[in-house]
Amino acid sequence: LCFITFSNIIMIQAAKKARIIVRPASFAAAMSTTAPPPPPPNARSICDNYRGGAFFPPQKKKYLDVTSPVDGSVIGRVALSNRADVDAAVSSAQLALCGWSSRTTKARSMIIGRFYHLCQLHKKALADLIVQENGKNASEAAADVAKGLETVDWAVGLPEVSAGRQLQVSSGGVYCSDRREPVGVVACVVPFNFPFMVPMWTLPIALVLGNTVVMKPSEKVPLTMTYVVGLLEEAGVPKGVVNLLQGGKEAVEGLVDHDDVRAVTFVGSSPVAEILASRAHKLHKRVVALGGAKNHLVALPDCHVSSASRDIVASFAGCAGQRCMAASVLLVVGDDTFHKEMVDAVVERTKAVRAGTDAGTMGPVIDAAAQKRVEWYIDNAVEKQGATVLLDGRDAGWSDGTPPTGHWIGPTILLHKSASDSAMQEEIFGPVLSIFCVRTAVEAVKIENASPFGNAACIYTTSGANAEWFTGRFRSAMLGVNVGIPVPREPFSFGGLYGTKSKFGDGDITGDGAMEFFSRRIKVTTRWPEPEGPEFGEPMMESGEGVTDHANFNGRM
Repeated sequence: LCFITFSNIIMIQAAKKARIIVRPASFAAAMSTTAPPPPPPNARSICDNYRGGAFFPPQKKKYLDVTSPVDGSVIGRVALSNRADVDAAVSSAQLALCGWSSRTTKARSMIIGRFYHLCQLHKKALADLIVQENGKNASEAAADVAKGLETVDWAVGLPEVSAGRQLQVSSGGVYCSDRREPVGVVACVVPFNFPFMVPMWTLPIALVLGNTVVMKPSEKVPLTMTYVVGLLEEAGVPKGVVNLLQGGKEAVEGLVDHDDVRAVTFVGSSPVAEILASRAHKLHKRVVALGGAKNHLVALPDCHVSSASRDIVASFAGCAGQRCMAASVLLVVGDDTFHKEMVDAVVERTKAVRAGTDAGTMGPVIDAAAQKRVEWYIDNAVEKQGATVLLDGRDAGWSDGTPPTGHWIGPTILLHKSASDSAMQEEIFGPVLSIFCVRTAVEAVKIENASPFGNAACIYTTSGANAEWFTGRFRSAMLGVNVGIPVPREPFSFGGLYGTKSKFGDGDITGDGAMEFFSRRIKVTTRWPEPEGPEFGEPMMESGEGVTDHANFNGRM
């Protein structure tokens, strides 16, 4: 559910043409020896559903193996839930809603503050689980936890930023005020690529605002959130306030359709995001569904080449390219001399990338289907569309001729002749950078604007005027200036551009956008007649006396 499937694509696997593989030997050597870290001592390998403060097996006792992308080993089993399991999870959340929402925002935030502290104490265990089930390197896994906790920390401060407002709106003592109320039971469907961070985009904010939550982790990475619910329980979150529903498509559809689920959040592929948002809207539910991306980076001749190339490599190869903010297309603007300088700098830096799960290395992609998808795009670009492979991460680069276990593919750089190539247009979700050289800034913006996605874009320049020109013309919602992964930080919200394949539904996720999404504003207009009688003295002069308030219908027809 969290990535595009390609069943309609004929895999170009048989009778591959001989190809020159430009590959650093260190990448191949590291792949054959890398193993995932052991799980924390108290981690559960059987990932059952969690509701009402306890774990329960799925009704039909069906499970799916959880495998590590690092070496292909089975590291656990995850429950496959059906509609009955959905009903049980939502009923648990509905039962807990009244008690949880009746607490003050401050009281709820204090519990989430204790959860933040516990996560800090267990951050090494959380990071190890992420490496094990997702394949991130150690520093990326630690960053996954740190960024998630940044959102938790912001949620703890919601009592200070979510307060209502009051304003005198008319003469005669008429005031308007508003307050926030929780939406109710909310469902959060999260992807495999950030097992801790993305759940924290929604969970702590929804909880502090008084909602109860049913969280549906990706069935590919269920271990991390199974561990997290134990920390939530230890922090004092009451039974039923947070529920974990494991499984796949049937679980998601059941959550969207359930009458007691008032709002749904989703992060994943564009096709699923569009279907889910449409389904929820037909049922008059609040929904935000974030889809895929095709993020464009533009390098100008005045950019700092060394700094820009380092940032570009980190953007497209970090997390094995499995993030919606990853660089996918590099547009190099200028003459042939600058084209060569910029492209050579990116290629040389990428050659230094090693495989592994230690800090500074590049991990595997999530599974065999992801690896085949990435390889298909490279094959298709070279064999069908005439692109040149400047650096090849496909399957022939092993020192002994035998691929290792796990799902490894190295960073790949393609130089395209046409901006309409598939790898230039479609989301690959892997460590592949497509480069296209143009002469003018206008050409670069035209290519970026033509993308059906609208998630992120970045300009590399040392000129403020150039930066302003591009950020005023990019057709994306999250923009960077010399920042190849322009993720907004709280209180700013995360989300792509409306009207594109990157976002469907209502509002943004995290930050201020999540505060609005997970609450309803109740507006109250009030007027108290002025007391009369000798004990109250003379009436006070009304503000604005002598000026007729034509918009005030109070007390007259």
